[in-house]
Amino acid sequence: MKRINYFLALSLGLSVLTSCDSFLDVEPKASISDEQTIFDKTSAETALRGVYNAVANSSYYGITFQSIGYLSGDNIQWTGSQSQIQEFINHKVSAENSTISGAWIAIYATINRANQVIAKVPAVTDATLTEALKNPIVGEAYFIRALAYFDLARTWGGVPLITQPTSTPSENSGIKRSTQAETYAQVLKDLDAAEPLLAETVNRYHATRKTVWALKSRYYLYQKDWAKAEEYATKVISDATNYKLLTPYNAFFANNVRGTQESVFEIFYNGTSEINDHRGQWQPQTNGGTRQWAPNDAFVALVNDPLKGGNRSTLVAKDNQSRWYGNLYYRSPGSDPSYVIRIAELYLIRAEARAQQSKLTDAGADVNAVRTRAGLAATTAASKDELLLAVENERKIEFALEPHRWFDLVRTGRAAIVLSITDPNRYLMPIPSVQLQTDKALEQNPGY
Repeated sequence: MKRINYFLALSLGLSVLTSCDSFLDVEPKASISDEQTIFDKTSAETALRGVYNAVANSSYYGITFQSIGYLSGDNIQWTGSQSQIQEFINHKVSAENSTISGAWIAIYATINRANQVIAKVPAVTDATLTEALKNPIVGEAYFIRALAYFDLARTWGGVPLITQPTSTPSENSGIKRSTQAETYAQVLKDLDAAEPLLAETVNRYHATRKTVWALKSRYYLYQKDWAKAEEYATKVISDATNYKLLTPYNAFFANNVRGTQESVFEIFYNGTSEINDHRGQWQPQTNGGTRQWAPNDAFVALVNDPLKGGNRSTLVAKDNQSRWYGNLYYRSPGSDPSYVIRIAELYLIRAEARAQQSKLTDAGADVNAVRTRAGLAATTAASKDELLLAVENERKIEFALEPHRWFDLVRTGRAAIVLSITDPNRYLMPIPSVQLQTDKALEQNPGY
């Protein structure tokens, strides 16, 4: 039996999609196989839809990758019986964990589809596919590849860098892992390539130049380049007409809304051919879910504290047995968007970057923008350290059910104190054992 290879698990990554991504087009159009030649305008556009479809996959932003980010933090409890989920909460994830394997495969599947577009679209000679149309197609693929490598780098550290299309499982065997720094460098290289190809427009479901700016801001935050993180966050925040903090907090997700001014980049699911599996994990049985994981007691107390959670208490609700559940994903069937970048994140990135540069008044103003939207009084934090802790605390609540908490605590060096992790090797996830068995060039992360 063929083992799944790290660069795509081609049984998944090269499969023909039977439905489109309607977050790209209103009318459904079938996606092409990654192995099929991109030869004209239609096939190029369809191939790009395949890239976004891979991002939306249940093992990537559909649920699995995101769950690594919030289950590994300190807001969520596991209510089921599968020990592999408890491994994230206990911070003792094994290399055999299927969640880790599924996310790895899905992210590399996304990369391969982006590689197909980047490599093939520029060579298409169809007269109807003008340079003006080619550029955004290629630019969006570069952006998605940057996002994929960013997620790989912050989860596993250095990974194999695959930048050419693959058509067979053996093509990239033997490629060693790059360092984490080299992997992050690939992220920036792809964002720099995407930026001039994309228009400075607004689109909640496609990458644009402004979406690139938002991810660059996050990238520079992780690199501790505070000036650049502030600069790119400001580029997005300055477009106050199109991006703003909506009041109250749940205005960006309640009442079946989507694509609001809160969103910089989100993923669309229609609930039929494209399903977001998140709601089934969070919602209780009475709402048609399984409540496999839920907010823990500490977070319930925190978010319901009117002086800390404010109107963000709408993130949680009680079922008919008085059990708390997460309520960010609630639509049935699963048509909730997945929120990749929200404007609230840009405010808090800028607040952190400004605090690190001792721009304390400006940092406080950004924290207060988020607090005001939550119905809270202005922060009393005044010193640099107080403001950095204020940012951390706001991010903990603001993004409790989104994939930030774990990565925040790791990148700020706070995981040891907050999560009581005594082994720093646990700050990175293990390379899936099936990948190590498949390709002997891969090396496991230390401590696993």
